[in-house]
Amino acid sequence: MGRWFEEAVFYHMYPIGMTGAPRRNEQTEVTHRFDELEKWLPHIDSLGCTAIYIGPLFESTSHGYDTRDYKLVDRRLGDNEDFRHFVDEAHERGIKVVVDGVFNHTGREFFAFQDIQKNRENSPYCSWYKGINFGWNTPYNDGFGYEAWRNCYELVNLNFWEPKVREYLLDVIGFWIDEFDIDGIRLDCADCLEFSFMEEMRRYTRDKKEDFWLMGEVIHGDYSRYVKPEMLDSVTNYELHKGLYSGHNDHNYFEIAHTIRREFDQNGGIYRGMKLYSFVDNHDVDRIASKLQVPGHIYPVYTLLFTLPGIPSIYYGSEWGIKGKKEGANDDPLRPSVNLEEEAAEDPKLLEWVRTLGRIHKEQPALSNGAYQELLLTNRQYAFARIMGDEGVIVAVNNDENEAELNIRMPIAASKCESLIDGVAVSVQDNMLHIKLLPNESQIIAIG
Repeated sequence: MGRWFEEAVFYHMYPIGMTGAPRRNEQTEVTHRFDELEKWLPHIDSLGCTAIYIGPLFESTSHGYDTRDYKLVDRRLGDNEDFRHFVDEAHERGIKVVVDGVFNHTGREFFAFQDIQKNRENSPYCSWYKGINFGWNTPYNDGFGYEAWRNCYELVNLNFWEPKVREYLLDVIGFWIDEFDIDGIRLDCADCLEFSFMEEMRRYTRDKKEDFWLMGEVIHGDYSRYVKPEMLDSVTNYELHKGLYSGHNDHNYFEIAHTIRREFDQNGGIYRGMKLYSFVDNHDVDRIASKLQVPGHIYPVYTLLFTLPGIPSIYYGSEWGIKGKKEGANDDPLRPSVNLEEEAAEDPKLLEWVRTLGRIHKEQPALSNGAYQELLLTNRQYAFARIMGDEGVIVAVNNDENEAELNIRMPIAASKCESLIDGVAVSVQDNMLHIKLLPNESQIIAIG
């Protein structure tokens, strides 16, 4: 058995959006919406998900990433006691809870920034932020300048070379572990954080909770710079995310297979042995159902998400195939309010397929820890194995509009070959597996 997160399937919740909370936090009272979020727990459990990534949760001004108070749950969602109950309910079901750690920057309403606005050069917090300069100005006409995240001036970059900033943020992490018993943190903009701070975070969290998961949002670059025992357990696999949709849109399984070979091949994959966080959509990118040119491709896409090397994650609502595309800089269409009861009737076929994949992933440890082996590859058909010892799983997918007959060489000697989807025995002759796949069909076969 590996560590819990290595065998997990995640469900990604963006709570401000999914509950229909106001996009701007202009209220003084608390609105209790966690009872709505708790209604999702049986559904999440039914998908085979064993962990939730929920966030952002910190009290903020608008979208959640402009933090006002790191030790308060956003009042649009509820209070700290509401979230504590949510975590308890998830843990009762055996579901871990991971929250967003928005540590690269704060909002302008954070106490340290407001102190600088008030006291200018005399503020003890001038060193907390990057680029504070009282000879400059900002679009907000503050009478001083600062470094903003990607020139978004509502997000003020923290200075991690100031020891008091590190001390403060580690105290915040300790607070969320002690008060809510969270199981991990997804680090927003991890590619903007100082490596030495992430190493310090690793030491601190390991002392607090040995199996605490640290996952970083990293889009470009070398993921192995981040994923190492002294730093992070995982990062977002944006490279595979791109391949999963464009490899279908272009009818080009070579792109996906090349990505996996480059990343995880046992004889030279640059990330072999690492468990990267896999996804087909999230709160920052267009929904997978809006990306795919052939709607039926969503079935093999999800098959690959659950069976290729990685830690799979489902973004709320996408298990029904809901759509959403960014509108310029506006991310709201990606983060809609979703009615659980209404959506359940929208696309029951896709929902049942995701549930089937969740069940298979939970029952087959090779899909978490098995070695990857490519078996067959054309533009429109792809087969591979995940092998653990003398057992394993063979996965085959077809992105063609026509039926395909596949002859797949067996990766190991096997006395049994059985479909994990319907339990039907699969024939093997001369060490070759013979299967037929309908358009956009997948097959997952246990061997051993």
